[in-house]
Amino acid sequence: MTILTRRLALAALAATVSLGLGAASITTPAKAADQFIVVQSTTSTQNSGLLDYILPKFQEKSGIQVRVVAVGTGQAIKNAANGDGDVLLVHAKASEEKFVAAGGGVKRYDLMYNDFVIVGPAADPAGIKGSGDAIAALKKIAETGSNFASRGDDSGTHKKEKALWKAAGVDPEAASGSWYRETGSGMGATLNAAVGMDAYALTDRATWISFKNKGTFEIAAQGDDKLFNQYGVILVNPEKHPNVKAEAGQTFIDWLRSKEGQSLIASYKVDGQQLFFPNADKGSM
Repeated sequence: MTILTRRLALAALAATVSLGLGAASITTPAKAADQFIVVQSTTSTQNSGLLDYILPKFQEKSGIQVRVVAVGTGQAIKNAANGDGDVLLVHAKASEEKFVAAGGGVKRYDLMYNDFVIVGPAADPAGIKGSGDAIAALKKIAETGSNFASRGDDSGTHKKEKALWKAAGVDPEAASGSWYRETGSGMGATLNAAVGMDAYALTDRATWISFKNKGTFEIAAQGDDKLFNQYGVILVNPEKHPNVKAEAGQTFIDWLRSKEGQSLIASYKVDGQQLFFPNADKGSM
């Protein structure tokens, strides 16, 4: 499949899987139908509703339509490496830095952050409720054989989860199919599975706050520095992929990092809770 064919298919896919973008998918300026970019992004920006909130403002200001493909971070990076997109917005810093170092992206910028939490049933079979130590919590989950639902999809959340298990000295995949269950799905679907099987799960806080099917589930462990969750944004390298809309893509990145974009990110709340914390001024690569 050629790059052009892939991009045409991608644009059609974005209309169905991206966000149900509503106003962000409506071409307000007459020329906007021809002026669009494709953003490869993580599912947490979809599940949280953040992009639904900020993209209409960007389109109104710039006349540039943003079509989002929301998948796990690992898949988003692979798609961008294939030239299937103009901008990458994900949350796995080490993988993002590798992507840039390999020539896939121009420059990585910090954009915003939140944190991960471990959620689980109110009965708390592993006895970790109120824990501020993620490693100790995971050890108890493994020791007690309490059900744990993993995304298992090479997403940013899955990468973080694997790093935490490694730090805990636990190989959960050895228990795959018993207490350790891999869904191979996005965050929302994995949380639904966790609730259905009374299993603990690692999730970004923004998706958890927005999740509507909590049942008796609650946050069991949080507040550990190891649960920090940084998001980055990168322009796909136009020298490697000439199809990349570099000017429009950089316009979007600059807007996200501007005072206006950062203020909008900070102002997005669900049930009175701020989901993302802008930090574009703190550093970049």
